[in-house]
Amino acid sequence: MARYTGSVCRQCRREGMKLFLKGDRCFTEKCAVSHRTAPPGVHGQGRKKQSEYGIQLREKQKVRRAYGILESQFRKYYNLAANMRGVTGENMLSLIERRLDNVAYRLNFGESRPMARQMVTHGHLLVNGKKVDIASYQVKEGDVVSIREKSREVPFFKTLKEQGEKRTIPAWLELDAQVLSGTVKSLPTREDIDLTISEHLIVEFYSR
Repeated sequence: MARYTGSVCRQCRREGMKLFLKGDRCFTEKCAVSHRTAPPGVHGQGRKKQSEYGIQLREKQKVRRAYGILESQFRKYYNLAANMRGVTGENMLSLIERRLDNVAYRLNFGESRPMARQMVTHGHLLVNGKKVDIASYQVKEGDVVSIREKSREVPFFKTLKEQGEKRTIPAWLELDAQVLSGTVKSLPTREDIDLTISEHLIVEFYSR
């Protein structure tokens, strides 16, 4: 199986930063990164200084793991970004940020990206009134992402409707928690992406 099914906390420890793969748990003291900073494995604390290649690889892996993207998919985003006008690294991050599973996460339709992806693949989301169950679907400016009528009785969505926003919504999105609907106001820019990453290192990695 290509998709990672092990402990997600190990991924955060390996990258040395919170990737927010466990939702609310990542904001508590139970978060593994808060008290176990060494990479996983018996020899984690004794690893040598990384090479230039190793540093570039780690930046790529941070983004892949944060968004839950396979290597083949990630390479496609890079190739698309390289053929677009503008800065390749920023274009790549913008394309990834526009994935439907990430938009669902940003709109609080899932406590984590893995949970939001599950919501998408299980058919709970609509885009402009039509069901879309493809996690990699690219939203466009003006698109309306909402929860299907039959799915609004799911306890998680009922709680969101009652309590409103749980996390801050990015400026490029707008959420109406009462009707469980979000609008893509504009395409995301580099300033809208809160992941601490040096995307130029990823470009260098693929340009080798």
